[in-house]
Amino acid sequence: MRLRTSVAATVGALALVIALPASAGAAQGDFTYQHNSETGISQTSALVDPQSRECITLPEVENEMTAPAHSPRNNTDATATVFAGADCEGDHFTLRPNGGHASERLMVRSVVFS
Repeated sequence: MRLRTSVAATVGALALVIALPASAGAAQGDFTYQHNSETGISQTSALVDPQSRECITLPEVENEMTAPAHSPRNNTDATATVFAGADCEGDHFTLRPNGGHASERLMVRSVVFS
C-alpha cells in the first residue's frame, strides 16, 4: 500500500513540474527599442524574456538628461505597457503581444509586461 501511495505521489509531482512553464513570471520573447548613444549614434537595444508585472526602466535612457527611447516593438507573448517616464510614470501606451509596435514619435523610458 505504501509503495502505491509513493508512486502516485511521485507521478503527481512529476506531472505538476512538467505542467509549469519553463520560466514562470517572464514574458517570452524580445522587446526592442531604439535610442541614441552618448555620441548621438542610433542604436537598437532589446529586453529578452523580461520579467512580468515588474516595472523595467530602460537602462540607456533612465537619466532624464538623455533623449528617451522610441520605436518600441513588442515581440513577447505578453502585453507591454510603455511609459514616457522612468519607473513606469507619466503617459502610457499599450502594445499588443507578438508584434505590437509604435513609431519614432512614441517616446519611452520604462515598460511593464502583463
